[in-house]
Amino acid sequence: MANLKKELLNVPNILTMVRILAIPFFILFTWYADPRSSLYAALIFGAASATDFLDGWLARRQGLVTVTGKFLDPLADKLIVMAAFVLLVRLGRVSSVLVILLLAREFIVTGLRTIAMSEGVVIAAGQGGKWKTMFQLTSIILLLVHYTYTFDFGLFQITASCNRVGTWLLWMSLVASIVSAVDYFKGFLSLMDAKDSAPASAKSKAEEREKSEIAEKSC
Repeated sequence: MANLKKELLNVPNILTMVRILAIPFFILFTWYADPRSSLYAALIFGAASATDFLDGWLARRQGLVTVTGKFLDPLADKLIVMAAFVLLVRLGRVSSVLVILLLAREFIVTGLRTIAMSEGVVIAAGQGGKWKTMFQLTSIILLLVHYTYTFDFGLFQITASCNRVGTWLLWMSLVASIVSAVDYFKGFLSLMDAKDSAPASAKSKAEEREKSEIAEKSC
């Protein structure tokens, strides 16, 4: 119990718990859906996404990687992303089919990782997964803002629909999601094959050594 309390009170895990506690406030502002509330919701989601990178960096830098953190960090990520997707579908800001495909990919990859871990194999995150995360988080922020805004740069102005740009980025994240999921599956198969072939190789070497010893004795 003392170790659990100590783990929960280190800085990276506190940041993770703050991210979880921010979810109700994020849901509340998203629910109202007016321009100001939508902007606040996007700011909360953006800040939560920033703490995701920060807590991981601090944990590695300060040697504070814990079992509690390994459980809470991905849980917080999935909770806030799934909450965002559900609310965006409810508000009609994103296609439900697109969200289903993205969530299906997450469950498939999580399942592969769980099976691999149970076999003592770790599948490292690839570059495709990092691109997927970048596109997905950016797209969710823009979809939360939703409304069209005009940006004045002095010499020229740009009018942009945050919803339209966010939707394009979300489709890009789907492409990156599919590519990274295929990479995960290939990595899973190759690692499992290597794990299965290792005992067979060791057994073969042991048999060869035994035969060599028998031959030497017979000589």
